[in-house]
Amino acid sequence: MNKILGVIPARYASTRFPGKPLIEIKGKSMIQRVYEQACKAGCFQEVVIATDSDLIVNHVKSWGGEVIMTGNHHVSGTDRVGEVAGKFPDYSHYVNIQGDEPFIETNTLVLLTNTLLKPGTQIATLLSPIKDTESLMNPGVVKAVTDKEGFALYFSRHPVPFFRNEQETQKWIQLYPYFKHLGIYGFTKEILMIISRMQECPLETAESLEQLRWLYNGLKIRTSVVESTSIAIDTPEDLIRLRSSSEFSVAD
Repeated sequence: MNKILGVIPARYASTRFPGKPLIEIKGKSMIQRVYEQACKAGCFQEVVIATDSDLIVNHVKSWGGEVIMTGNHHVSGTDRVGEVAGKFPDYSHYVNIQGDEPFIETNTLVLLTNTLLKPGTQIATLLSPIKDTESLMNPGVVKAVTDKEGFALYFSRHPVPFFRNEQETQKWIQLYPYFKHLGIYGFTKEILMIISRMQECPLETAESLEQLRWLYNGLKIRTSVVESTSIAIDTPEDLIRLRSSSEFSVAD
C-alpha cells in the first residue's frame, strides 16, 4: 500500500529573509498557511514540518501542527526530508513541499502525488508554462527541458533551448514552449535514500540546482504541467508583491 508523507522544510536562518517561516500573512504565519493547504489537499497520510529552530517548533505547537526538529547542517530541503524519512520509515513516498508558498493550490499537490504514484516513477516534480520574455531571461526562474514522455532532460537558469538563428530573444517564446520549474518534489523511499548519499556534481555547482545532481547520476525525474502557480516568498520584496496580489485579497 502506498503511503505518502508530506514534509515542509522550514529553516529560520534564511540568508535573504531571516525568520521567513514566521512572517504574518493576514493573521497567520506563512508556515501555518502552507501546512493547512497541505493538509487540505487530502493526498497525504500525514504532514509534518521539519525545522532546525526552537522558535519554529514552539510556534507550530502553539496552533497544533505536527513538527519535528532536524539537524542544522542540511544545505537543502531535500537533505532535511531525507533525515525525516529516517524518523518516519513506514512511508513508501515522501514529498518535499516548499515552505514559502502560503497559498499553494491543493490541486497542485494532488497533481504532484498523482505523478509520483505513476508506475516506474523515481522522482516527480512540476512545471508551468513561461509566458513572457522577462521570466524567460530571468536567472531566478529555473527552466526545464523534457523529453517527449515528460521526463526531465535538463534544468537551467538560462533559456534552453538557445535559438542560434534568432537574435531577438523576445521571439523565442513564440518558437518553443518554455517551462518554469516549480521547486516541489516527490520521491520514492528507495530513491530518497540514494539521493542522501550522493555527492555534489559539477553541473549542480555551476547552476546551483540540486536536481542536476540526480540527473547527473542517472536518475529519472518525471514531470507534469500545472497552468497556475502561487507566489513564492523568498525576499521581503516578494512579500510586498504578494500583499498587492489577487491571492492576498481573497485569502481568509
